[in-house]
Amino acid sequence: MIRRRALLQRAIALGLISPLTACDFDDPAHPDLADKFLSAMSRWNDMVQAALFNPHTLAPSFRPDQITRPPRFNAFYDISQAPVVSPASWRLALSGQIADQRPWRLDELQALPQQSQITQLTCVEGWRTIGQWAGVRLSEFLRRVGADLTCRYVGFHCADGYYTSIDMASALHPQTILALSFLGAPLTPPFGAPLRLRIPTKLGFKNPKSLVALSVTNIYPGGYWEDQGYNWFSGS
Repeated sequence: MIRRRALLQRAIALGLISPLTACDFDDPAHPDLADKFLSAMSRWNDMVQAALFNPHTLAPSFRPDQITRPPRFNAFYDISQAPVVSPASWRLALSGQIADQRPWRLDELQALPQQSQITQLTCVEGWRTIGQWAGVRLSEFLRRVGADLTCRYVGFHCADGYYTSIDMASALHPQTILALSFLGAPLTPPFGAPLRLRIPTKLGFKNPKSLVALSVTNIYPGGYWEDQGYNWFSGS
């Protein structure tokens, strides 16, 4: 299956890239021709990835001795700029197609059943790191708050201004969690305190940190990097 998927993705990439050789990017009559073509290719890639996604296939798990130490920090800012959020005053705001939209406190999330996983985070830049995260299954949380699970998107906003969104099928994947701890201890600011999304079936930038808001919607929410041209689905 993996070989077939890789072959299909390469064939699609080669088939879609070849017409670019005939495009004149400097043609003043068509200043956005390349952008339009690449946007169309990105949408096509999203559809193909979504079609190949199997909600029952788990991302690989690893042994404790394989955990990357020291852990690697990743963000669009320096580690010294990681937001510090007060756990006591923090609330997770809910909106969109959710029946119970009352904000959630940290202690309420901590009281829910927790799941632990040792999985790999893969950055779009090419590096990988293995860590241990624990938290609440997003699927269970969405059901608990009465989210409409037929909606297409789940969106996230963060304390640092970052935002992203994922498809509902990926949100309901059993390894997608609202993480409260990392490496056996509560999350720290550089790694997304007090709450982050951990979704091992997608690239690192789809794992937003320091969450402050969650929404369920049929209106495409976009994302910080996605709105700058990154592939939206970005998963397996």
